[in-house]
Amino acid sequence: MPVELPNPESGGVNWSDTIACGLRREGTLSVENFLKQRAVNIAVGGSYTLSNWYDPQGRPRTFACRTSRVSPFRMTVDVPVVGRVGDRLTSYFRDFGTLDGLISETGRGSFLLELEMTASMRESFASKLTWLERKQKEPAVADLRKDARIIPQNPHSTLTLADGTTQGCFIIDMSISGAAISTELQPPIGMPLAIGACIGRVVRRLPNGFAVKFVEAQHRFDLARLIVRPPPRARAVSEPDTEVA
Repeated sequence: MPVELPNPESGGVNWSDTIACGLRREGTLSVENFLKQRAVNIAVGGSYTLSNWYDPQGRPRTFACRTSRVSPFRMTVDVPVVGRVGDRLTSYFRDFGTLDGLISETGRGSFLLELEMTASMRESFASKLTWLERKQKEPAVADLRKDARIIPQNPHSTLTLADGTTQGCFIIDMSISGAAISTELQPPIGMPLAIGACIGRVVRRLPNGFAVKFVEAQHRFDLARLIVRPPPRARAVSEPDTEVA
């Protein structure tokens, strides 16, 4: 059985002690049990690639993602394309670097990733978590750019195309003038669509998605209400080896 660690809010052991004691996972862990273990609730943006997902040129597709809970052993990640239990993937996060892992459980718009690391890599990762845990307590630094980007607490929304079809999408970030989106779809530049209740057009491609410019600028405090709408229920994932969006 997995060893349960003290909750960080309870003033339990630090990450270094956890690793030094040789605590290791045995097999995989459910999301329910993971919530009982010591971990950091933190949102870190990144990207990932799944096997059997390719673009029209035959290159592996890259999707945006964001962590919601992280420990040196595993993490829960919000994603636009969930994949299957047992899938191995490579991910990259700005604060963690490149991470390899295996999907042990999936949910609607998320999965639990078991991190595959050597002991020294896990030590280093634990140190980063300790630093990020402290950094979270500092006041946020204001974004002074025009149309500052906002990262929504809930990254999942609904994309509506001109013909009325809908599909779930992942909001990388948003502003009063537009949003960056990651999804199965790879729309052409200029294509009209709606993100939640905000109508716009695709203006450029991104490495892990595409950018949409709204037809009309939105009020900053209305963004979450207008853009974040429940996505349609995801279909079962059973993509062929040469899936082309």
